[in-house]
Amino acid sequence: MFGGIAANVGIAISKFVAAYFTSSSAMLSEGIHSLVDSGNGILLLYGLRQSQKPADRRHPFGRSKEQYFWGLIVAVLIFAIGGGMSFYEGIKHIEHPEPLTDPLWNYVVLGVAILFEGWAFWLAARALTQSSGPGSGFWQQLRTSKDPAVFASVLENLAALLGLVLALLGVYFGHAFANPYLDGAASVAIGLLLMLVAVFLVSRTRSLLVGTGVDDATLDQVLEIVGRQPAVETSRPPLTMYLGPADVVLALDVDFHDHLSAGEVEVAVRELQHAIRAVFPEFKRIFIEAKSLTEKSHDAASSTPQISPQI
Repeated sequence: MFGGIAANVGIAISKFVAAYFTSSSAMLSEGIHSLVDSGNGILLLYGLRQSQKPADRRHPFGRSKEQYFWGLIVAVLIFAIGGGMSFYEGIKHIEHPEPLTDPLWNYVVLGVAILFEGWAFWLAARALTQSSGPGSGFWQQLRTSKDPAVFASVLENLAALLGLVLALLGVYFGHAFANPYLDGAASVAIGLLLMLVAVFLVSRTRSLLVGTGVDDATLDQVLEIVGRQPAVETSRPPLTMYLGPADVVLALDVDFHDHLSAGEVEVAVRELQHAIRAVFPEFKRIFIEAKSLTEKSHDAASSTPQISPQI
């Protein structure tokens, strides 16, 4: 990610220089876009570092949700700075058009930027596929990924590629038809594109911050694992919540056979935790409310919670 940040800074500088010499609004918007991407990469790295801090008395569940918070900040910056300023520059250029000069440097900078952004998008898309696993399409993986550093990077690079294409079209057709308004229109289109990406990112990070659980297929697998345990009689639907991309809380309400002793129930709880973590290592904290059928019939409210050690 450090390499991507450095590349974005270099690309942003080259775009600003090209915009200065050619008076291209679309190129200026692309420079703003690259600069915002650089800052966003730094914020995502900061969020990742903060999320890896160990749990303490003030943060007993750790700080994994730092990634979701900074992912939300990134989305707001994309909307306000990237999209808003690009839209503003486009409108200003349409209201007060400037004659376009030789577009050669625009084409050189845009061509190099497309190569770099295409390579960055390929790397981000590969990281998304590896983190989500096989069995689903690209867009499905993008919608279901729980790692903001991954899906935000994919969307930023995709938006960067599309923005470069829009800028290239604006510069080309602006010169081909001697119409500077087309260059401003391209800048407006880039701004709207960034706002659309930002809205999607806000929606994804909001759901993760508020608290979202695992998918139905994972819940069904957990219930299947619980049902295979010989000491378990019945269990209710699990409760789950993502604290981070690989940090999920799992709460189970399990009825054990009434002939089991307290020691045997304790052993059964540990075996159940190990069985679940063997398949789903992302369940870092498993809370099991364990009760026998006899205890349940006497007093449904009296139960002995068994809490797994934090890993």
